[in-house]
Amino acid sequence: MKPLDLSSESNWRKRFRATDIIWTFVAGQNQQRGLVCTNKDGIYQLYAWDIPTGELRQATNEPAGVMWGMISSNGNYIYFLKDEGGNEIGHFVSVPFTGGEVEDISPALPPYSAFVPTQNRLGNLIGFMANRQDGFKVYVKEENSAPTLFYQSENICFGPTFSCDGKIAVIESSERTKSMDFSLLAFDRETGQLIRELWEEGANMQSPLFSPIPEDPRLVCSSSASGFERPLIWNVLTGECIPLHVDEIPGAIEPQAWSDDAEHILLCQVYQAQFQLYRYDVSTHMAVKLNHPVGTLGFLTGGYFAPNGEIWVVWEDFSHPPRLIALDKETGAFQRDVLKAGELPEGTSSRSVTLTSENGDRIQGWLAVPDGEGPFPTILETHGGPTSVRSSRFSPRGQSWLDHGFAFFTLNYHGSITFGKAFEKSIWGNLGDLEIEDMAAVYKWLVDNKIAQPDAVLLTGESYGGFLTLQALGCRPELWAGGMAEIAIADWKIMYEYEA
Repeated sequence: MKPLDLSSESNWRKRFRATDIIWTFVAGQNQQRGLVCTNKDGIYQLYAWDIPTGELRQATNEPAGVMWGMISSNGNYIYFLKDEGGNEIGHFVSVPFTGGEVEDISPALPPYSAFVPTQNRLGNLIGFMANRQDGFKVYVKEENSAPTLFYQSENICFGPTFSCDGKIAVIESSERTKSMDFSLLAFDRETGQLIRELWEEGANMQSPLFSPIPEDPRLVCSSSASGFERPLIWNVLTGECIPLHVDEIPGAIEPQAWSDDAEHILLCQVYQAQFQLYRYDVSTHMAVKLNHPVGTLGFLTGGYFAPNGEIWVVWEDFSHPPRLIALDKETGAFQRDVLKAGELPEGTSSRSVTLTSENGDRIQGWLAVPDGEGPFPTILETHGGPTSVRSSRFSPRGQSWLDHGFAFFTLNYHGSITFGKAFEKSIWGNLGDLEIEDMAAVYKWLVDNKIAQPDAVLLTGESYGGFLTLQALGCRPELWAGGMAEIAIADWKIMYEYEA
């Protein structure tokens, strides 16, 4: 363990202050304009992006920051949820791309919780989900008109996703399953009549993306019926389903984008917390593996086919903050930084580790060790969710521990995604047992491999990871030197009652 470095220019401070790019979008009908979320001025806000010059102009100035938003298809407006002090309850508003007054797009509605609005590619419709205590309501807004209620349910839903021309609207619905498995409900947008439902027993249907071609009723989505998310093309009008020919590729595969001519689909394989992009040819059914840098790719919003024929994707790894990079469309080779992250001191890389849990299942995590000879005081981190995964993502926190002589291990416990649906659902109805067995197995592995000092393993985690920190301290106190639980779930009943 090294003394705490409190100097103003310490490496750990520089990493926490680093500029990063967490997501980008390009306007569908105006590819000179885009939208970026970055912390380049100290807090995450939305920035209007002039693509030819690379200029970023701050479009939001909310005290708690803005993490999500949408640019209109014509590139003229930016949309985001304006809430009260970061409480995630408010109204969607628009602001001109070039700057100007903020306008509420749903002033007659009571405040609501929501995610991101959607728009069809031709740009004449906006949709959004408004979540309130009376359930989930999906609204559609036509140009120069008030939002109208399109769909409602007591059960969680997402959407709408529109076809290019807006004639079809798809809702991701849990009405049938009453769980976190969704079916896809396709509606005639003008009449509100249900066209058909895409559903498989025990499967989750998600990530619908319509073809960018007008009058094309095809969308690409994924189904978890096989135990991993696998892509398929669904013709909403005929009902025909065509699985993509990717059987030889292991793990979860999610569609991320169509090319403008609908001839290619960008796919992202996530298998055991590691990312790989493929370009899929729709006519020949060939998937080409892209030779891009190793790391996490498009963690929040995915990659896309760029206006100049490249593929653009946000890339990061354990020691490098997120930035937008350009890949060669044919090979995936790195071409350049499109939007750069901040310059940082050299960090420590991490490596993937697979080991056996106490129940006999294989589990995975990421290990980084400081300079010098072990064993070291060690941090064991558990991610939030639990329906999430820790990949090789930039971690100023992990680097800070390493700077001060600690080893750092972050665990993908039972319940994490990208390891198959059986692994993800193994904790359903029984939270906090298998995960603690996983944490105990990691402790033994770290000690047996002379990485961790037996009396100096400290737990930490946020949200559900905070719950696991508290749970492990109570269930297996003999293993841990202590723990720091951040924004922890400590009372499930109160969390369920008050969660948005």
